[in-house]
Amino acid sequence: MQESVLSSRRAPPEDCAAAAAAAAEDDADEPKSRRSASFPGARISAAAAAAFFGLFFFLLLVLVFAARGAQPRPVFCGSPYDALTRSALLVRRLDGLASDFGSLGVPWCRSKQGKTVEWTTNDLLKGLEEFLPVYETRPIKNNMYGMGFDHSFGLWFMVRWLKPDLMIESGAFKGHSTWVLRQAVPEARIISLSPRHPEKYLKKGPAYVDKNCTYFAGKDFVDFGSVDWAKVMDKHGISDLSQVVVFFDDHQNELKRLKQALKAGFQNLIFEDNYDTGTGDHYSLRQICDQSYIRGGGHSCFIDSDEARIRSKRKKFWEKAVDIEELCGKGDAWWGVRGYVRDNFNHSNKAIPYEEHFENSRFLESVLDVYWELPPVAGPSLTHQTRYDPARAPNPIIEDGQYGLFQRLGLGRLETSVFNGYTQMLYVQISPSTS
Repeated sequence: MQESVLSSRRAPPEDCAAAAAAAAEDDADEPKSRRSASFPGARISAAAAAAFFGLFFFLLLVLVFAARGAQPRPVFCGSPYDALTRSALLVRRLDGLASDFGSLGVPWCRSKQGKTVEWTTNDLLKGLEEFLPVYETRPIKNNMYGMGFDHSFGLWFMVRWLKPDLMIESGAFKGHSTWVLRQAVPEARIISLSPRHPEKYLKKGPAYVDKNCTYFAGKDFVDFGSVDWAKVMDKHGISDLSQVVVFFDDHQNELKRLKQALKAGFQNLIFEDNYDTGTGDHYSLRQICDQSYIRGGGHSCFIDSDEARIRSKRKKFWEKAVDIEELCGKGDAWWGVRGYVRDNFNHSNKAIPYEEHFENSRFLESVLDVYWELPPVAGPSLTHQTRYDPARAPNPIIEDGQYGLFQRLGLGRLETSVFNGYTQMLYVQISPSTS
């Protein structure tokens, strides 16, 4: 996609007073035009003065409107994910253009106490600098249908930060995620559950099998929800379940997986594919939390709405953008995928009433301690990704205008295809309901 179609994203001002001052500075000439002026040594008539000033300000207005694209820009203070702010932003967006991160809303599940993660953007930037040379040594260079760079970094960073004694992965594919886990915490134990053993892929090309990993795979496969985890934890000498991280990349109903993890006593969960509403092959936590009462959530199925118009335009630029016809099902159902709960690689697909969907969101709020979505590594003008719609994603770690930083970290060395796998990777910390 041509970079020329990407307009710059204007982040919400951190200081409304500063924003107002900037706006006042932009318009400073206007009040000055109303002041009387004297010209020493010159004598002109009132009519001549009026004609002069009229011509002067006409030319000034032409210049100002040309510089601003013939449309003044209002200043918005507040979060781009707030419903009122988002509505105002939608009205002034240029249809379909720009990345406009978060302009269509980023539903963020509410936690019990409002806790958030300990790491910051600076921590993520430092992690990127450290991770890139690690990623370049990966055994599977072309991980088609598996994790790309964004999620590989996200998994590595989160696990490295949490420093677990034991890591469990449900869904291994060719073993790339197992390799990432091993690089993140080399001394930790790994349990991998996968219907097909990664060693099977070695016959066809690059794959990774960890000699110190316990595999429940192939003929020994057991589904995550069927494992006697108390017995397994005892076998591995794990008594503190807060020192365990569970990574799900198995395309199963995420609510089902969360309840199974909760029953087993696990607290730290990472979901690789936290699909946006209207997309994906399984019911995700993001879909559950996409509620109108949640900041950044809710939808309109009105075909003539601003949202419908913007979504339709964005499909021309982003492969995973979803328009109203794809989003809304019978009775204007927009939760899940057109009101359906998909599970098991889309092999199970049943309708769910909104009442049940709403209750699912309330249940999540009762057990969530932390909810955090991995931002995209960099803006699309830098990565040239065309798949996910930035309007439904949080601000990237490296923003579109930060070309120097992108190059300094070495990200420009990577093939652009590795940036096309972003699907809102998620970290959640859970504990039993206190209600």
